[in-house]
Amino acid sequence: MPRRHRAERPPRAPTAERRHGDRRSSFATPGHERESIAQLAAQLIAEHGIADWALAKRKAARQLGLPERGALPGDDEIEDALRDYHVLFGGDEHEATLRAQREEALAWMRRLAGFRPLLVGGVAEGWATEHSDIRLELSADDAKAVELALINGGAAYRSLPPRSADAQADLYIETRRGVVRLTVRTREAARRLPRRDRHGRPETRLDADGVRALLDEAGGSGQARDA
Repeated sequence: MPRRHRAERPPRAPTAERRHGDRRSSFATPGHERESIAQLAAQLIAEHGIADWALAKRKAARQLGLPERGALPGDDEIEDALRDYHVLFGGDEHEATLRAQREEALAWMRRLAGFRPLLVGGVAEGWATEHSDIRLELSADDAKAVELALINGGAAYRSLPPRSADAQADLYIETRRGVVRLTVRTREAARRLPRRDRHGRPETRLDADGVRALLDEAGGSGQARDA
């Protein structure tokens, strides 16, 4: 995906170590070590593209002088911290990146409409960074049917072992707007997916109409381009 010029921010210290140190005072308040780790981990994920969140949490704890094997924040806390980060530092650049990711998602959802695609994860919920995968969940009794559809459509992809135990396959497509990850489950496995997270909040799963509504709400025509 083409790089964009970042919006102007206040001058930063020249090194990553000093930059992280400058923000410790706002994140590491007494009695809030877990939140401090989540905030700094979110910064590392957003600014350095760390895909392994467990690594980001440990690195944040180490930089804050806190135990790496202590009570580290959960992934849901990292997601909340990423939302906070985007509010503070994302600005127009984050909005433009998120819109492009959602447009890319919608284009692929239309191409793969026969597999009941749903947009999930950070692009659906709004906390995605420019490094985040565009995650689509597909329903198919045989993952080979999805692969055949991609081949017939001339789409290059790679297959890796699925990250979820109930998934048949994870297929990755490189696009100029980021990586599209297709997680293929049987229809029965898709029906068994939890509808709420561990805090009782509804899991965000958007169909094509839901993605279209988000784009319309954000303003502009938002026409999805060909993938």
